Amino acid sequence: MNRILVRRALLVIGIAVILAQFVPVDRSNPPVQGEIEAPPAVRTILRRACYDCHSNATVWPWYGRVAPVSWLLQRDVREGRKEVNFSVFGQYAEKRRQRKWVEIPEQIEKGEMPPWFYTAIHPEARLSEADRAVLIAWARENAAREGAAPPPPAP
Repeated sequence: MNRILVRRALLVIGIAVILAQFVPVDRSNPPVQGEIEAPPAVRTILRRACYDCHSNATVWPWYGRVAPVSWLLQRDVREGRKEVNFSVFGQYAEKRRQRKWVEIPEQIEKGEMPPWFYTAIHPEARLSEADRAVLIAWARENAAREGAAPPPPAP
């Protein structure tokens, strides 16, 4: 009896996985509206560690065509672009740009960007201490240049 149930369960799971492959996933890259102004060292780090989720220049990996991973990947890219998109950063309203200049170093300092699950699959995206320092200094310089208010000190 148990063997029959296990076989049926595996059959149902197998059919579900096969059917899931037919659910369309948008893997398009909208046109790049412009490049964010950054020194070459910063741009290199951004391309290596950030652009797959935070630009319109996403490199969609082969596993991005296999459901359900494709769904998660598409969601992460959509959410990443919504949060900050370096391909359209220059078009942001002044207040939004200022807010992002403050948030970028916060996210890097907390170790939230790039996320662990991304660097586990893409070890080249891991940020060294030097990379972190370069990105944080760059974002803070831009925050100061654009008059962004620094966050209040933690209690």
